[in-house]
Amino acid sequence: MTELELWTYGIVGFTFVLYIGIAIWARAKTTGEFYVAGGGVHPVANGMATAADWMSAASFISMAGMIAFGGYGGSVFLMGWTGGYVLLALLLAPYLRKFGKFTVPEFIGDRYYSNSARVVAVVCLILASVTYVIGQMTGIGVAFSRFLGISYEMGIIVGMGIVAVYAIMGGMKGITYTQIVQYVVLILAYTIPAIFIALTLTGMPIPQIGLGGTYLGDGSGISLLGKLDQVVTDLGFKEYTTQVMGSSLNMFVYTLSLMIGTAGLPHVIIRFFTVPKVRDARYSAGWALVFIALLYTTAPAVGAMARLNLMDTIQIGPVGEETGNLVYDERPDWFKRWETTGLLKFEDKNGDGRVQYYNDTNPEFAAKAEEFGWKGNEMVTVNNDIMVLANPEIADLPAWVIALVVAGGLAAALSTAAGLLLAISSSISHDLLKGVMMPRISEKNELMAGRLSMIGAIVLAGYLGLNPPGFAAGTVALAFGLAASSIFPAIMLGIFSKRTNNIGAIAGMVTGITVTLLYVFQHKGIFFVKGTEFLMPELGMGANWFLGITPEAFGAIGALANFTVAILVASLTAPPPEHIQHLVEDVRIPRGAGTATAH
Repeated sequence: MTELELWTYGIVGFTFVLYIGIAIWARAKTTGEFYVAGGGVHPVANGMATAADWMSAASFISMAGMIAFGGYGGSVFLMGWTGGYVLLALLLAPYLRKFGKFTVPEFIGDRYYSNSARVVAVVCLILASVTYVIGQMTGIGVAFSRFLGISYEMGIIVGMGIVAVYAIMGGMKGITYTQIVQYVVLILAYTIPAIFIALTLTGMPIPQIGLGGTYLGDGSGISLLGKLDQVVTDLGFKEYTTQVMGSSLNMFVYTLSLMIGTAGLPHVIIRFFTVPKVRDARYSAGWALVFIALLYTTAPAVGAMARLNLMDTIQIGPVGEETGNLVYDERPDWFKRWETTGLLKFEDKNGDGRVQYYNDTNPEFAAKAEEFGWKGNEMVTVNNDIMVLANPEIADLPAWVIALVVAGGLAAALSTAAGLLLAISSSISHDLLKGVMMPRISEKNELMAGRLSMIGAIVLAGYLGLNPPGFAAGTVALAFGLAASSIFPAIMLGIFSKRTNNIGAIAGMVTGITVTLLYVFQHKGIFFVKGTEFLMPELGMGANWFLGITPEAFGAIGALANFTVAILVASLTAPPPEHIQHLVEDVRIPRGAGTATAH
């Protein structure tokens, strides 16, 4: 066993023992503890748990990779995901806590005085949560298979087992305290390597400042970002600091979709039911934003430095210069290890035994490439998701740092998976079973139903991780789109519009989620499901046909459709009962509230 494997097994094993120990200590004994941790979590602790709940494998592993290759355009994730918490703190969290219920569908069902609205909300919640959890299970499988030497499938099974112990036993109570530990693990795992690398490249130990610092690698006195711009443009890529994702309109809509998707994700919203008072919900959202910002302000530095390290290590300059191309047979060990995962692939297109990595789609670079004897970009696959996990290896950091990054990635995936699974479980046991089908069920039986629902949700998540559907690559974007287009508008109108009635809310949710699903899955008139193509000639439109907006950004358009239909239908039908209108007014007064009820 190598030194890296020893460190990885030791650190990951230690964190798993902590998670299981907390589950045993924080075992839920009532439905209140299972659903909302008894409503007594301190706002600072809840902010930390919320940050871990929110920062999934996408935040920990993927975001910096997207920034590394997307440049300035990657800022949509920083602005969208953090902006969503501003919306939560100002517009949702205190009012939902004032309402004093356990779940989002329960709020929608009571506010719109309709079990049908509650059931529609459950369907939307499950669709968004199940879609999102696929990405977490995939991240768990990749991390295990790459660093612990076990198969992808076994990695998912181990991850399922760990989540099952602390989620089924502890419910929200166990998940909350586990997520606090997971936050500490993931933030240390993210920032420590960033400090090492920032020191090496710029001499500055604070990555956020080092990003704008002077690059020390060649003694030229150029800034780090200036050096990166120079490297990427010399090889035919777009300038890093001005690169965008599509049009300006798409950037705006993408950011908005991520914001309202964040504010509409049920596993995030449910966390604000766990604090004692309305004021605590605001404080909790504020602290969550602080804890999230520690990682999110570090991500641009991690992305930029990882891109520069990757290019420097591969030595991309033309053959014959002082820094000629990397000889493939002399490639470093990290290169070999990531090749085995399939996330990094090389193809020697000109047979010279060297690695060429450049933008072969840029016509302005074609003559230069021909002069160098390059026949195409030979790094045929450089997956975004490897950047955070591979960066410490590329920078040749100590084994314990690399192992810590693995533990952090697993903590991020496990914490979010647990929150999503609890949201799915509570929607089934509390909203469908107790709220609609068996309103007189005892608390003991409801708690048992909650645990059984959790088992079912974990099995489903594991199955989807082992057998991902054909659209798995876009699951995170799809989850945000579904939450943005269905749940967020219903909550906003429920809090701020006395005139919105049950018919309008149901019509809006159905319209929003349908429009979004059709746009996301539609590509050149073909509907993709798990590798099977269903022709839809009645659509007959190419990708991004609506104003050039990408499917990942379409949740905001779905939300607009939801708002429009809900308001229009409500204006044409009978207004809500008077007591519901009084309820809306009462909810908007941010004064103290009692403990959550199970009614």
